[in-house]
Amino acid sequence: MSLLRMIAVGVVLHTKQLSRSGFEIATALVVPVVQATLAVHLFRAGGDSGRLLEAAVGAGLMGVWSSVLFGSGGAVQRQRWQGTLEMIMLAPRPPALMILPITLATAVTGTYAMLATLLWGRLLYGIPLDFAHPLLFLVAVPGCILGLGMFGLLLASTFVLMRNANALTNTLEYPIWLVSGMLVPLTVLPGWTGPVAAALPTTWGARAVREAATGGPVWPSLGICLAISLGCLLVGAVTMTHVERRARAAATLALA
Repeated sequence: MSLLRMIAVGVVLHTKQLSRSGFEIATALVVPVVQATLAVHLFRAGGDSGRLLEAAVGAGLMGVWSSVLFGSGGAVQRQRWQGTLEMIMLAPRPPALMILPITLATAVTGTYAMLATLLWGRLLYGIPLDFAHPLLFLVAVPGCILGLGMFGLLLASTFVLMRNANALTNTLEYPIWLVSGMLVPLTVLPGWTGPVAAALPTTWGARAVREAATGGPVWPSLGICLAISLGCLLVGAVTMTHVERRARAAATLALA
């Protein structure tokens, strides 16, 4: 219980910290709305007006992923700039448990993207929010967000040794949401992307949310998403410990 309480307090603390960042607020307010607008117009231009709800959901998932990706990399950098990264790594808890609340907080703040895209589509474009499984949708979205938060720990573990994590995050945003089928069906992508997509928790999380919205078996996809994310959590914990020791040995932990 003390471990869960520590993670919960950490998530709340870092969520409050993110909510006071002007850059984070501006990005969270603008980017999801722009993505939702583009998605709706693309679906309409392609003659898929009946799938506008799917477009709004997909745009929301893109916003959640962007928040996790940039938040995971930026969180480590912010701790460096604030001079608290060394204190986090010196805590009596394993490094992964100290970074996990940060990545979960970035996923929680990304929840706004889903709400914003759905409301934007409903108010501006009149998209009916007729979910096939309303209750399962309320389960699938937090499940997907939890999975992405654990996946963010694996990403963050690779950012500890990097002086500028943004160089990596900028290259991962669009390829991951494209391969995960958040907006574009996987069937139209090259065949070699199939194994890559199957190994990503973002693919299964997006599928679970989309099936809850449009109809389909939600639990298998959500279960696979959480299973892969748990694996990412374990690998991230091992990697975090390894890179933290390397950074201490090389005296590069505090380099910005």
